[in-house]
Amino acid sequence: MRPRFLQIAVIWALALGTIWLGEKIYRGYVFTADEPRLVTSEARLSDLEKSNIELFRTAAPSVASITTEQLRFNPLVGVVGARGAGSGFVWDKAGHVVTNYHVIEGATTVYVQLHAGDPIRARVVGAAQEYDIAVVKLSDPPANLTPIPVGASKPLQVGQATYAIGNPFGLSRTLTTGVVSALERHLPTAQGREVRGVIQTDAAINPGNSGGPLLDSSGRLIGVTTAILSESGTFAGVGFAIPVDLVNRVVPQIIKNGRAAHPGIGIAAADERVATRLGVRGVVVLGVVPGSPAERAGIRPFDPATNQPGDIIVAVDGKPVATVADLAAALDEAGVGKDVVVTITRGDARHDLKTDVIDLPG
Repeated sequence: MRPRFLQIAVIWALALGTIWLGEKIYRGYVFTADEPRLVTSEARLSDLEKSNIELFRTAAPSVASITTEQLRFNPLVGVVGARGAGSGFVWDKAGHVVTNYHVIEGATTVYVQLHAGDPIRARVVGAAQEYDIAVVKLSDPPANLTPIPVGASKPLQVGQATYAIGNPFGLSRTLTTGVVSALERHLPTAQGREVRGVIQTDAAINPGNSGGPLLDSSGRLIGVTTAILSESGTFAGVGFAIPVDLVNRVVPQIIKNGRAAHPGIGIAAADERVATRLGVRGVVVLGVVPGSPAERAGIRPFDPATNQPGDIIVAVDGKPVATVADLAAALDEAGVGKDVVVTITRGDARHDLKTDVIDLPG
């Protein structure tokens, strides 16, 4: 029995020794639950990750945070200050910064925060309300300003990668990514107009992103993030950006003249509900500006003496016109100084009238 007892004792001794030694090894080389874990070897970044990092590193210095102050009258307490915030981007080394009109609308004070240093006071150079584009100029531009590279929006295709950099909810320099979800969207703006060719993207856009850049995979500007479609007012996967081709045409005009050209022919259009009541598709001419291209072309307005409706513009250069926005887009496409053929209906007759497009004041 003794050999059997010794054999069992040896086995137990070895087992306990193994457990004790294993615990020592475990405690010596692997951290316990109340200690930090060992860091594993560094992860390898994919080519896509490297590209995204480089894009942000290069583009971020061109993106600005814009804060505004606006004085408002409160009947209970008098004049009070209201604050606003948005995004923008550096346009040139002279210190011009582009943003949305609705970001700086009504502002009495504008400050621009760049990637380094203190906020810089800026003045509003001008705006194109109908395109929701505005330009401000830094009072003291830094010497190292980095204008954003400008791309093109016409060649864009659905499925292309998009990158939005902005300041959502006041969180500075936030990068979100997505794709071009759709093209040629329409975005209503001011005075019955709308921006055509708007880019739809699913890159996250939230309040505070307005006015920031939408970039392609090369880090070039392809649009200005402007609006979201959301019942809650926050990101829901549908964001809109004003196309850069329009921005690149409008911004130099604002810098030079404080405003963008306002192509027109000199008519006052009736409310679109009038056309609906008349059962017609087109722009009902309510008034004609004396001496305007419309008057010279023979376009007739509403006649209060006879209560006869004015001419109805139904096409420009052969393209159908159903609304004021359609007419504005057609004249905008033609451009100031160009001739167009305006098709009108007058009673049962249809006429083609040649007229020129001018830059309307105001």
